[in-house]
Amino acid sequence: MASTEIARQAGEGARAVPLAGHVGFDSMPDQLVNKSVNHGFCFNILCVGETGLGKSTLMDTLFNTKFEGEPTQHNQPGVTLKSNTYELQESNVRLKLTVVNTVGFGDQINKEDSYKSIVEFIDAQFEAYLQEELKIKRTLHSYHDTRIHACLYFIAPTGHSLKSLDLVTMKKLDSKVNIIPIVAKSDAISKSELAKFKIKITSELVSNGVQIYQFPTDDESVAEINSTMNSHLPFAVVGSTEEVKIGNKMVKARQYPWGTVQVENENHCDFVKLREMLIRVNMEDLREQTHTRHYELYRRCKLEEMGFKDTDPDSKPFSLQETYEAKRNEFMGELQKKEEEMRQMFVQRVKEKEGELKEAEKELHEKFDRLKKLHQDEKKKLEDKRKSLDDELNMFKQKKTAAELLQNQAQQAGGSTTLKRDKERKNFF
Repeated sequence: MASTEIARQAGEGARAVPLAGHVGFDSMPDQLVNKSVNHGFCFNILCVGETGLGKSTLMDTLFNTKFEGEPTQHNQPGVTLKSNTYELQESNVRLKLTVVNTVGFGDQINKEDSYKSIVEFIDAQFEAYLQEELKIKRTLHSYHDTRIHACLYFIAPTGHSLKSLDLVTMKKLDSKVNIIPIVAKSDAISKSELAKFKIKITSELVSNGVQIYQFPTDDESVAEINSTMNSHLPFAVVGSTEEVKIGNKMVKARQYPWGTVQVENENHCDFVKLREMLIRVNMEDLREQTHTRHYELYRRCKLEEMGFKDTDPDSKPFSLQETYEAKRNEFMGELQKKEEEMRQMFVQRVKEKEGELKEAEKELHEKFDRLKKLHQDEKKKLEDKRKSLDDELNMFKQKKTAAELLQNQAQQAGGSTTLKRDKERKNFF
């Protein structure tokens, strides 16, 4: 803390001194430009809108190229985000462009959670950058920054008012990304209807507290044009990669039976205004706003959740080491408390299990005794039955023997009677 206070005082005590001659550090802007050009730039655009509003076509038109992609069907079960990164070069400036499209947005019957996957995606990019920052060995100079710098929110040209889905989604996103609302396919409604529609959109955004990106007016070189363009939001755009011959030159346009809509004609749509504000004037400010405002908000909330803070209860500076030690002690205390709770719970569970096992063992013994007694009773019954059957068998045998004896005696008696009759018969004759 002492070194921090000394550094702060040294910064406050700096005084201006004149130079006696040319030194050369006025070339630092040129050095910065050369270094930036050699390193290249990155820019990430999120396109949010219902299927069929011309998101891919507008991207092709903005960057004057044909990006890869297939038309999305209206039968997606949920909202998914598809990210594609491209290497572009204009003159000697290289740009790594990432275009993220919301596939299936607004196609479901229940649209209540349509915004959640978008919020989760944006937070995931913030979290990846934060994790890279918190590493001991960081490689931020070569890290591919995937944080969303601009969100082009495509509004359907209904001519009436914003849908509840649009209001809810923009409200959830306004603290996480720079939102630039645009009326897609603005050639679908008349000029008078379009003017009323833009006023209605602005009124609804203000009344619902939706914070859209405002082009900065603090830089004098762009303050006038940005202030003028802020009054034109939301931009009413038309996208097309088809070239049509108008007069003696080829221009990007959309042909209809009633006429031709020129994409780069400011009397027909606001495409040129969007391109100027998004790419040619404020691209760096969008990158800066993403880092200094939206990412810093996410980082602060995340670090506060982790227990880090800038000051202690007495409003004194709080060093990172002290914060780490305090958080570590708190974590170790909670860990020991949980270990003790788990140990007590384990002992309690063991006792309960032992009681259950003893009760089960007792029931098994009782069941065994019952079965043993039942077996003995059945055995005794069988023995009694067997004894009874043996007695009956012996009695039957005795009766049989007596019957056979009587039968033999009867046969012997019958034989002697026959002989006696034969003798009497002989004597008679």
